[in-house]
Amino acid sequence: DISPDELETRVGEVLAGEFEVEERFLLDAVLYRNGVAVGNGDALNEVVVHPGKAVRMIEFELFIDGQFVYSQRSDGLIVATPTGSTAYALSGGGPIMHPKLDVVTLVPMFPHTLSSRPIVIDAASEIRIHIGETNQTYPHISCDGQTRAVAKPDDVLVITRKPERVQLVHPIGHNFYDVLRSKLGWSHRLGD
Repeated sequence: DISPDELETRVGEVLAGEFEVEERFLLDAVLYRNGVAVGNGDALNEVVVHPGKAVRMIEFELFIDGQFVYSQRSDGLIVATPTGSTAYALSGGGPIMHPKLDVVTLVPMFPHTLSSRPIVIDAASEIRIHIGETNQTYPHISCDGQTRAVAKPDDVLVITRKPERVQLVHPIGHNFYDVLRSKLGWSHRLGD
């Protein structure tokens, strides 16, 4: 959020108590095997289901709030918060989401169909990913880039919003769109 040329000044201001606080939510991921929790993790950015080191597609079914959404063969699925929407999910073709939104995006990773697209859902939703029984590899579950569990066929990954929130500190005058322009190389205003 702070450019290198302003680092010393802006950090000094924050340390002097001149800052804004912004709350963000976290995701809670729990992997179940035969109804028993066998792995879990928290994520500020994203939870990712992926094949690990193997380059193989994985099969899974996606349910949101108990409703079947789709079955998919792909390299995995990224479940991202608004904070994570400008990280791995963006690289996978997901949307940029304003950090004040209370939503989650689900971004398929190289799906074996042209009709599979990212979707945005209410962050209060319960996401269930049922690992297919015919997978030839064991999918890994990563939270913010750290592997938390390895799934087996018929396991179920449940992702929900944690009730606790994390507080981020920004310098006074922090502007989400300024950050996007800087990090993504967007153009400046006409006449600038």
